[in-house]
Amino acid sequence: MNFKRYRDLAIVLLALAVPFWFLRASMRDPGKVTGADKVIVRIATPLQYAAATLARGLSNIWGDYIYLVDVKEDNARIASQNARLRERVRKLESLEEENRKLRRLLDLRTSVRTDVVSAVVTGKNTNEFFRVARVTLDSESNDVRPSQPVISPDGVVGTTLKVSGDTIDVRLIVDAGSGVDVVVQRTGARGFVRGTGDEAKYLCSVEYVQRTDEVEVGDLLVTSGVGKRYPKGIPVGKVTQVVKRDFGIYQQVYATPAVDFSRLEEVLIVTSAPPEEAQPQTPAAGAAGSSTPRR
Repeated sequence: MNFKRYRDLAIVLLALAVPFWFLRASMRDPGKVTGADKVIVRIATPLQYAAATLARGLSNIWGDYIYLVDVKEDNARIASQNARLRERVRKLESLEEENRKLRRLLDLRTSVRTDVVSAVVTGKNTNEFFRVARVTLDSESNDVRPSQPVISPDGVVGTTLKVSGDTIDVRLIVDAGSGVDVVVQRTGARGFVRGTGDEAKYLCSVEYVQRTDEVEVGDLLVTSGVGKRYPKGIPVGKVTQVVKRDFGIYQQVYATPAVDFSRLEEVLIVTSAPPEEAQPQTPAAGAAGSSTPRR
């Protein structure tokens, strides 16, 4: 029992003495180092080096860990900020696109100089007889009736077909029952655009184009203003094919609509004729208004 107590006491004294002797040996003047100090220094040096290396390694590992934790938190925060910014950019782009469309619609409303009613496309219907779009008025109006022109910022859409409250069925210009008097913007050649009724694609034929008229693929067709229906100069379509004939009065021309009906969203319904066409002057009226008849 006493041996065990003395043993424990010796271990405690040794544990206290060894660090003291190591420290003493390290702090003494090298010129006054004894043999025992040299032995202690020789033993302590690799131990101190190993301890310092281990401490540096642990310090680096701990620093890297803290750094990685901070980086992970920063990455999570940046990813969250990027997600919010991307969502904001999408909203801003959507608003910008909507504003662009509204500006185009407003510019069209101003340029046609007629009474118009705005509407939004709510559906499309295609069958073997009709190519029809359904629109809903933005506001109540009693001026909308069948057979009124319907236009968009891109060009002619068609004519109103059926009116039921604020819901309007519009006959598209690609329907076989539609027709628009046009001119070739580049040359002034006259023609009449009629829908082909083709269910597979949006296509129009341009009838009554004189065989001697100059028409080329890519020419833009615009409304002529004749007939007191469509305002003058509204795009109708682009020529896609010209079939020259060696006989007959007319040549065969095909065109695609200026309006992309698959993306059509907003339209204007023209409820009155353009001012210059509302009361056309006739020779008879001119003669009646003259104070001195011509002989």
